[in-house]
Amino acid sequence: MAEAKLLTVSIALTALTALAAAIGVGFWRRKTRADEEKIRELEKSLKAALQNCSAERQGRIRAQQALRKVAKSNDSNNSYPLAPIAITRSCFSTRNGTPRQPLIVPLARACLVFDPTRVPPASLEGLEGYSHCWIIYVFHLNTDLDKLWKDPSRSKFKAKVRVPRLKGERMGVFATRSPHRPCPIGLTVAKVDAVDGNKVFISGVDLVDGTPILDIKPYLPYCDSIPGAVVPDWVKVDNLLAITSVNFAHDFSASLNHCWSRKMEKKKKKNEISLYTSQTEFQNLIQQVLSWDIRSVSQRIRPHITENVMLEDDDSQKELHILDDIVYHLILEGLDISYKIDYGGNVHVEKIEPFQTEETYATS
Repeated sequence: MAEAKLLTVSIALTALTALAAAIGVGFWRRKTRADEEKIRELEKSLKAALQNCSAERQGRIRAQQALRKVAKSNDSNNSYPLAPIAITRSCFSTRNGTPRQPLIVPLARACLVFDPTRVPPASLEGLEGYSHCWIIYVFHLNTDLDKLWKDPSRSKFKAKVRVPRLKGERMGVFATRSPHRPCPIGLTVAKVDAVDGNKVFISGVDLVDGTPILDIKPYLPYCDSIPGAVVPDWVKVDNLLAITSVNFAHDFSASLNHCWSRKMEKKKKKNEISLYTSQTEFQNLIQQVLSWDIRSVSQRIRPHITENVMLEDDDSQKELHILDDIVYHLILEGLDISYKIDYGGNVHVEKIEPFQTEETYATS
């Protein structure tokens, strides 16, 4: 009797197990079908979203093309919306003395201060990994910018410019790096010293203080440096602009010490950071800048002599007195450096004082 009951229970358990298994299989199949249907719906939805995205992109492209077409028809100059993204804080206070080319004055420093409303600081991340960068900027201090606003037929823009290495002879503007161009846009390269928030500290610059920056790009040696590149012979004439020596007056260091102390006090009060850590470093900057003839073509060809005519009986001879009394001015970091150049190409730095007012940089 007991065996019969055990057999009955065993059969019942087996039946229940089989039933549970059947129910589980059915549920799994229904769940799988439901998941498959959901996946198909999601795929369909994703496909529709991608199609909508593509259509929107095509719509934007067509709208932009139509906008450019209308703008071009309404604007004969075919202008484009460009605005500065940064401003330069440079050691060169004025155009005079700013190097004609980059990297020839290694101690020439500047800070590019980016507008955070246009350029988030994150945009500069990674730039510190490069040694140098290209800088695209505006020649904002050109004296002939008003010509660019006139009709080309009335602008009287010069096709040729005076070239320092050609002793003032003229060359086509596009064969030079003259700032006086149909579009006053400059290109330079600089050493990247540091990146701090919305500021980029650079050196070897040829940028004047206040220069508007349009863009910066990393310098890539593998494609930016071209082996075997050729330039005209007149570009290679460096000795024409080289200075024989730079000499400082015996009391120059004392004057610099006084000016430097006052300058540092003012910067401290304004909570400003100096581009130079010591007056010795600043004096080295002066020497590097004046190691090249920074005078304009007209200043270099200006006569440095005064004639005193001395008549000796019938000989009527002239005694020529060379008077090197022309004083030039170099403005760096708001300080006015006065110097002279003799006929041997030697620079004599005489004094330094705070720069007060804009004036002509060569006075007799």
